Amino acid sequence: MSISIHPSAIVDNNVKIGQGTKVWHWTHISSGASIGEYCTLGQNVYIAPNVHVGNHVKIQNNVSIYSGINIHDNVFIGPSAVFTNVINPRANIERKHEFKTTTIEEGASIGANATIICGNTIGAYSLIGAGAVVTKSIPAHALVQGTPARQQGWVSKAGLKLAIKNNRALCPETGERYILNEGILTPAN
Repeated sequence: MSISIHPSAIVDNNVKIGQGTKVWHWTHISSGASIGEYCTLGQNVYIAPNVHVGNHVKIQNNVSIYSGINIHDNVFIGPSAVFTNVINPRANIERKHEFKTTTIEEGASIGANATIICGNTIGAYSLIGAGAVVTKSIPAHALVQGTPARQQGWVSKAGLKLAIKNNRALCPETGERYILNEGILTPAN
C-alpha cells in the first residue's frame, strides 16, 4: 500500500513516512520527523521537527505534536487534543531549554479535547476521557476522566472497563485475563 498525502499538506525535506500512511488536508510534517507505517494524520495536524510517531497511530484533526513528545505504536489521539511542552510559559521569555518530554506508550487512547501537561507518561493501553486534563503520569490500563484527570477504573487492551474482583479481571470481549498487584494492572499470561 502506498503513502497518501493530500495536495494541501506540507511535508518538509528529511521526513520519513511509512507505507500505508495517510496525511490529510492542511497538515504540516516538519523536517526530521518520522511517521510509522499505516498511520492516519487528520486535517490540520502539526508534527514538529524530530518527532517520532510509531506504527498504526491515528492522530485526529487539529492536534499539534511538539518536539519532546514520543508516540509509540497503536496510539489514538482524539480531535483537538492538546499537548504542552513548558510548565510555565511566558510570551516574553524563551524557555525552549525547559521543554519537557511526554511519552504516550503502546496502545494508549487520548479522548477529544483532552489536555496533556508536559513531562508525563501516558501508560500503555490507558484511556484518557474526552476533555480530561492530565497533570501527572497515568499507569498502564488506567481509565482517567475529569479536570484534573482522576482514575475511574481500569481498561483492557480492547479499551473496555474491567470489573476487578479479588485483584483479577477478565475482558468481556477478548477473554484476556488481568491481575492487579500493588496498583499495577498486567495481563495474566
